[in-house]
Amino acid sequence: MRVFRRLALGASVLALALSACSTGGGGATVKIGSDGFDEARVVAEVYAQLLEAAGFTVERTGIGMGTRAVTKAALESGQINLKPEYIGSGLAQGYGGESTNNSDTNKQRLQDKLTPLNITVLDYTPAQDTNAFVVRRETAEQYNLATMTDVSAVQDELKWALATDCPTNPVCAAALKDAYGIDQPDATLLDACSGPMADALLNKTVDVAELCSTSPEIIVNDWVRLDDDKQTQPADNLAPLVRNDLLSGLDRTKFEKTLNDISAKIDTDTLGQLYHDVTIDKKDIAVVAREWLQSIGITGPGAS
Repeated sequence: MRVFRRLALGASVLALALSACSTGGGGATVKIGSDGFDEARVVAEVYAQLLEAAGFTVERTGIGMGTRAVTKAALESGQINLKPEYIGSGLAQGYGGESTNNSDTNKQRLQDKLTPLNITVLDYTPAQDTNAFVVRRETAEQYNLATMTDVSAVQDELKWALATDCPTNPVCAAALKDAYGIDQPDATLLDACSGPMADALLNKTVDVAELCSTSPEIIVNDWVRLDDDKQTQPADNLAPLVRNDLLSGLDRTKFEKTLNDISAKIDTDTLGQLYHDVTIDKKDIAVVAREWLQSIGITGPGAS
């Protein structure tokens, strides 16, 4: 199993760790919520411990409260005032917008939807949880595969498993053919990101499988996630959504910097590891969040 990488600390994050116990963050209570699945819950707990370490007052009762529809309503009503959101999915599924493969565009479009609701989108993570095409490591080494462009050259030598809706989904069959010339009409069709999809790759029934970019099976089996080098998949980075009345009730500059600094350090491998440790290793979410924060030098109330 891979361990958390020791990331180089910027001066701002190190200063946060050193000053956590002595500098307050303002009087407003940060009421954190999240969708109910493990990946969203652990990111929300990272936010909670990080903000506590920075001196803010945090309430966690909304973490894991339900579906996107539930947390959307809770954020808009003020039941919660902070939640992690996937900017592409949040835009398309939460607010009826059209997501793209450009992270900046998705963030701006989501912000345009949220501005009338007095909600702000902070910086997004490098991490994305999006559609991914995965091969076993021995396959990657045999054919020298790192990108989808690489795999297109040997596509007919490999057995494929694609999502059930791939033939009619514009970001699957059509996107693969238009961008890479990949055309696999005889691919096995399975639910994306599912156990059967992962099992087909594990059991060598197929050589290329469509999973989610943070699927724990990628870490467990040391598989290779192929880089979508022509950016065919919708961008689904994570970003904190924050009510403006919270921002006006505390030290806004410090609050935003605290969350933006940590978002910059959550890449896809880190997000996948956090998800893996909760879902596969069955570790407590608070422990997983604390250990990762400690691994990048952040300690203090909630993270100590």
